[in-house]
Amino acid sequence: MRVVAGTAKGRKLKAPTEGTVRPTSDRVREAIFDVLNSMGVVEGASVADLFAGTGALGIEALSRGASSAVFVDNDRAPLDSLNVNLVTTAVYARATVVHADVLSWLHTAAPVDLAFVDPPYAFTGWPELFARLDAGVVVAESDREVDPGDDWKVLKSKHYGGTVVTMAEMTRSRT
Repeated sequence: MRVVAGTAKGRKLKAPTEGTVRPTSDRVREAIFDVLNSMGVVEGASVADLFAGTGALGIEALSRGASSAVFVDNDRAPLDSLNVNLVTTAVYARATVVHADVLSWLHTAAPVDLAFVDPPYAFTGWPELFARLDAGVVVAESDREVDPGDDWKVLKSKHYGGTVVTMAEMTRSRT
């Protein structure tokens, strides 16, 4: 697994050898970022990488010009790999790593321009997550279609083998 493009292009990303981390493949990341770049939402963006795992999505965003990224995961093993990856890719100065439950963290989270949400496939808290998430655009990865709810407009949903990527845009601001 490598960074696909940007300042860290080609650098290898470390993944934990044990656990339930399912890193987003290079091919899927490239497809996601092709769409996001055409929308103009990556350059200068504040990013949240939720259920971050190795941090591949957030690191890719930082490599491609995002201004900052917060990485949130409640599993210590992937966070150790993530910290190594942030140093290896030289984007650590613009990154914040949070060891917390994502749904709890969202109660106090600041709004972001772009959020990546890649929970374990068994995750069932999608309605609560989208209700709490304050992001301009969200990219959700699952093994099935995801309904973001009434406050969101689905921009694109595409199958990549057993992975379904849903991109959605917030339709009204949160107050």
